[in-house]
Amino acid sequence: MIAPKIKIAFFDSKSYEEDFFKAANTRLNFNFHIDYFKERFTIQTIKLVFSHNVICLFCNDFVNKEMIDTLCEYGVKLIALRTAGYNNVDIKAAHKKIRIVRVPEYSPHAIAEYTIALLLALNRKTHRAYYRTRDNNFSINGLMGFDLYKKTVGVIGTGRIGSVLTQLLHGFGTDIVAYDKVLNKEIVDRFAVKYLSLDELFVQADIISLNCPLTPETFHMINEESIRKMKNGVYLINTGRGKLIDTKALIAGLKSKKIAGAALDVYEEESEYFFEDFSARGIDDDILARLLTFHNVLITSHQAFFTTEAMREIAQTTLHNISDFFAGKDLKNEVHY
Repeated sequence: MIAPKIKIAFFDSKSYEEDFFKAANTRLNFNFHIDYFKERFTIQTIKLVFSHNVICLFCNDFVNKEMIDTLCEYGVKLIALRTAGYNNVDIKAAHKKIRIVRVPEYSPHAIAEYTIALLLALNRKTHRAYYRTRDNNFSINGLMGFDLYKKTVGVIGTGRIGSVLTQLLHGFGTDIVAYDKVLNKEIVDRFAVKYLSLDELFVQADIISLNCPLTPETFHMINEESIRKMKNGVYLINTGRGKLIDTKALIAGLKSKKIAGAALDVYEEESEYFFEDFSARGIDDDILARLLTFHNVLITSHQAFFTTEAMREIAQTTLHNISDFFAGKDLKNEVHY
């Protein structure tokens, strides 16, 4: 007797994701039945899950207790997150009801390299220069930056991404200070990274990069009080999570010139806008709109992860997670309550 195909409901689907998942599904001989839905996973779209064994979700798909109960009624056995973060799912409500897997690592190099790209663009104002020359304006007034050499860069979070970032920063000849609960001896030995308390890092760093996860402890770690401790003219880079920064405090810091520039690939209320096209509609978020008015703020739409290598790894790991679950294997990427 031939076992029925495993059916996956894939929400918030984009064409570029479908290409990688279809290729991996065929290349690795999983042969899953995947239905790709453009809609996000919500209480209104949950009915699309009916008759599926698995739901595959992105970072803007939120799952609460009510939705968990409905998924159980539909017979869904697994939530497969194609992200590293899982703060969009009520883990407590899912405990002992539906198992959850994620993609904890896909390409730390992608995010670390993008952090450097944001820093260089913000400092040397290449994004502004691009638009000037497109208008036949070749003036360089107002585009002056500074050498990274010998500047003090504070790296908050020295996991895999932060570790790769310290290697790249070391190549620029920067002095690197770091904060993390766990000391990474390898980067201390190889790149002369100096670990400090968070307050000491705020005081000493010319540039601060956020590369840590969002937890109750790190929520709004950049706030009015922490900004007050920073150097005048500090640069802030965030490729971690949007809610690491209190955006109202950031705006106040920019207005007072305490913060000389900010490069943000994430935003605390990004789920409403990021990954979507609002060019013909505009945005209603007054705080995001205010941020976009600053010439010394560079915002991108959560694309630090977006490389060929990372997308391939996300697809492969997600499908392996699903395969391992139905094969009864240990789930090394399971999210536990």
